[in-house]
Amino acid sequence: MIAVGVGDSVHATPTTRGAQDVTTPVPPPPLLSMRGISKNFGAVEALVGVDLDVHAHEVVALVGDNGAGKSTLAKMVAGAITPDTGLIEIDGEPTVIPTPGAAHALGVATVFQDLALCDNLDVTSNLFLGREARVGPLRDDGYMEATARRVLDSLTSRIPSVRSQLSTLSAGQRQTVAIARTLIGDPRLVVLDEPTAALSVAATAEVLTHIERLREMGLGVILISHNMMDVLAVADRIVVLRHGRNNGVFDAATTSHEQILAAITGATSRRQSRMHALR
Repeated sequence: MIAVGVGDSVHATPTTRGAQDVTTPVPPPPLLSMRGISKNFGAVEALVGVDLDVHAHEVVALVGDNGAGKSTLAKMVAGAITPDTGLIEIDGEPTVIPTPGAAHALGVATVFQDLALCDNLDVTSNLFLGREARVGPLRDDGYMEATARRVLDSLTSRIPSVRSQLSTLSAGQRQTVAIARTLIGDPRLVVLDEPTAALSVAATAEVLTHIERLREMGLGVILISHNMMDVLAVADRIVVLRHGRNNGVFDAATTSHEQILAAITGATSRRQSRMHALR
């Protein structure tokens, strides 16, 4: 038998191979696929023909020097800006992401560098900020607290109480709250923009553990980072951008720190980087 798949389904068609039937499973399409993405801001080419794939159960690191286009691409996934040209697919279906609300409806959650948290609120209120659970006209505080505890436990968080005021938490714990907030809406894809920037060694290790938990939970993760040690510690694949263009895709398990830096600085050409990824 030869399998013919559409989306996640697999259909079998007969073929002759001795006395046995053979089925060849068709792999599902990427959770997110971006092809030929370009964006100009006036005369500035922010992105030129960029490709990116992210699968479920996968951490894809997006790296590059300042101005390489990483944040611009992340904002497109988050619905904050739209591409001038290119194709975006979710589960193999062409789509557009014109607004953050549309991104949320598609299962995309984003944590930008500023975290967008409120110091004067407790952990639970920050997790549900703008989408409070209600029973009639009243807030359902019991449900929100129970959900907050469950989400934080799923990340193996060290935050002592969901009633802790955010202003009393460390920088690493605040990053944990920001990551936990993405899980309130049951996302499928999480974008993390420099989640370990300015964190201590211990806090960085905790955040990297949270990223691994997101992968174990079946989510796709886009990790934007300048820290190559963090990238190599948790990423499955590494996508390098240089001057708004793809300059290599690497298997993190078989790639060295030096090879990534060479692609970032331009010492390695796009063609050489792709050849390395195919080995």
